[in-house]
Amino acid sequence: MSATRAPGGAEQYDTRRAVLLATAAALGGFLFGFDTAVINGAVGAIREQFQMGAGLTGFAVSSALLGCAAGAWLAGRLADRQGRVRVMLLASALFTVSAVGSALAQGPWDLVLWRVVGGLGVGAASVIAPAYIAEVSPATIRGRLGSLQQLAIVTGIFVALLSDYVIAAAAGGAAEVSWWGLEAWRWMFLAELVPAVTYGVLASRLPESPRYLVARGREDEARAVLGSVLLTGVDERLREIARTVATESRSRLSDLRGPALGLLPIVWVGVGLSLFQQFVGINVIFYYSSTLWQQVGFSEDDALLQTVITSVTNIVVTIVAIALIDKVGRRRLLLVGSAGMFASLAALAVVFATAPVTETLAEDGSLERVPVLEGAAGPVALVAANLFVVFFGMSWGPAVWVLLGEMFNNRIRAAALGVAAAAQWAGNFLISTTFPGLADLSLGLAYGVYTTFALLSFFFVMRFVPETRGKELEDMT
Repeated sequence: MSATRAPGGAEQYDTRRAVLLATAAALGGFLFGFDTAVINGAVGAIREQFQMGAGLTGFAVSSALLGCAAGAWLAGRLADRQGRVRVMLLASALFTVSAVGSALAQGPWDLVLWRVVGGLGVGAASVIAPAYIAEVSPATIRGRLGSLQQLAIVTGIFVALLSDYVIAAAAGGAAEVSWWGLEAWRWMFLAELVPAVTYGVLASRLPESPRYLVARGREDEARAVLGSVLLTGVDERLREIARTVATESRSRLSDLRGPALGLLPIVWVGVGLSLFQQFVGINVIFYYSSTLWQQVGFSEDDALLQTVITSVTNIVVTIVAIALIDKVGRRRLLLVGSAGMFASLAALAVVFATAPVTETLAEDGSLERVPVLEGAAGPVALVAANLFVVFFGMSWGPAVWVLLGEMFNNRIRAAALGVAAAAQWAGNFLISTTFPGLADLSLGLAYGVYTTFALLSFFFVMRFVPETRGKELEDMT
């Protein structure tokens, strides 16, 4: 057991136990990353096999996000009724069904159906993991433990892209036939079965959230859960939770009503954080990068390898963010990230806007306008894309999830987190669906839009986002 005393000697906690609980819960984030990124290596082969145009391709890629929005919207209320752990188990089942269904899809519309099913699981996991981690974590390390969610997400993205690369390389291409007569892209989806089942097994062994247990009158169980993490101050924390539960009703959407366009101001801040996290275009990198790099002259093998390198970069900078977030605070990380994303996205926008354009014939018979990166333009675009991932990964990636898990008071947390996460997935859907069409018009235009949102995100944080470092959840107003 690793005991740690918080600054000022106010609290001792079992670091190892806290990390284990947070890591197991964050595995939902791993599946979140895996499920949303696995389409990257498969999209080209799926488009060719099912003869899809740009619009249908964009919808097939982003269709999971519709399920994500619905899953996030419903998960908070379901967690208040059934408990956090049961929702994790449900998410595991949805991931498992989606992996098999997507792998066996016979056309674009049944693929869309199974992607939506998986999205329900992703949306639920995106709400439950940060809420659970925040509720079992000591305040002094809550930011670092909450950041494990983002580390799990980017690790899931990395493993998905790496497995895509390995499977495609072994078969000679994503569209080629692999084991048991199935195309390689189908095995990319089947690979998700391993983490999906593992998540279910680990979730079944997690203790329930102490706040849920107190709300259900199961204080002895709540004391045992708190006692497994806190070495001192268990009774004081239990009394504080009981006080807040006694004075607050179950989290409902009606609790979020306020004077600011129908919602409480703090809820709008959560929605804004979620939307800006998506509107800077980060998931364009993880959903379409292999196709994008092929379009501008890279081979399929090199493009897939580049996506793996980018995802490794994302993991490294997320680890840096975990080390910093409880030291420098959430706001400062967000501001630095916004400035860096603006500069790197602006460089990408300029490179693509000034590149000469050639027209090629797509699989559906339409003409595609593709920029040609000549000379130094290719390396500049690669460096700028990876710098964008660096600045996002050390700031907006982890800090938004940490803030969403802790910025709302106990009365509205579950419902507000559900609304904010649903907004995030809706924003992700909008960006992912519109990118193929914007790219057909001009990649410079697409990245110019994302650059604008990166700039606006800086001023949004300056004006509206509160600092939550070091505060107990019971002290949030």
